[in-house]
Amino acid sequence: METTLEDFYQEMAAASGRDLQSLLPGAIDKEIGHFNVFALDQLYDQATGKHLMPYSKRAYYKISLIEGCNRAEYADKVIEIDGRALLFATPKIPYNWIPQNDKQSAVFCVFTPEFLSRNKTGVVIDELPIFSPGQHPIFQLSETEAAGAAGLFERMQRELSSDYKYKYDLLRNMVMELIHFGQKLQPASKLYSSHHAGHRISSLFIELLERQFPIESQQQRLLLRTAGDYANRLAVHINHLNKVLRESTGKTTTEIIGSRIIQEAKILLRQTDWNVSEIAWVLGFEEIAHFSNFFKRQTGLAPQKFRSDD
Repeated sequence: METTLEDFYQEMAAASGRDLQSLLPGAIDKEIGHFNVFALDQLYDQATGKHLMPYSKRAYYKISLIEGCNRAEYADKVIEIDGRALLFATPKIPYNWIPQNDKQSAVFCVFTPEFLSRNKTGVVIDELPIFSPGQHPIFQLSETEAAGAAGLFERMQRELSSDYKYKYDLLRNMVMELIHFGQKLQPASKLYSSHHAGHRISSLFIELLERQFPIESQQQRLLLRTAGDYANRLAVHINHLNKVLRESTGKTTTEIIGSRIIQEAKILLRQTDWNVSEIAWVLGFEEIAHFSNFFKRQTGLAPQKFRSDD
């Protein structure tokens, strides 16, 4: 499952004790896309302790200027930062951000792909190097570099609160300036492969798999169904994912996914009155015949026969 903008704002409202509407930007419409900028001390009481970002895919982009001692965990990498850093987060790459102490300061902006769409900027955001699949873009900053990035965020905050009719055009330019600022930087020097990278990938794969279950309504649908889906979400090569899972479980990625889907299919057939077509759809099958063939290969029984034998 992914963290949506709605989830993000509900979390921010709960953390800050502020009304949800007060956090939303003014004078923005659907054609513009979504943009907002925050300072951490406006949202959290620093005395409450560490603020963890759970490992998840987010439905929005986020650029953060952070100061403190922190660790970022990706599927197969760990990045440790002590000091000032610039973090670029994309919907395609899930990560886990773990503050290592309570002395944290940050300012960050969030925006949707529509805000930087090609017809507004002349570029395709996912084709920019900093947002390319497989990248883990966290950059350690010098004092001078941090001051430059902070200046951009300060300009964003001032402009967002202004009454200027075309402020979102200016903000879009500032975001692009921040992206280009980041692309000129060198990767964080403390990037290293975890000694337990295989275990980390395996654990995060299982977490992503199980997060999709149980299926509790017909409006809920399985979104990750193939080995490629999971490899893309974890930002690792599909062959590497297969190798890691074979070593840790003795099974391929496809076998593990198939086994979990069958487990859920059996539960739905036994415990709901949904017809087979409805069960096939929520489990990600476009055609009932594909589901029936898949179920029979795995169990030796057609779905209807399995249900009637219960």
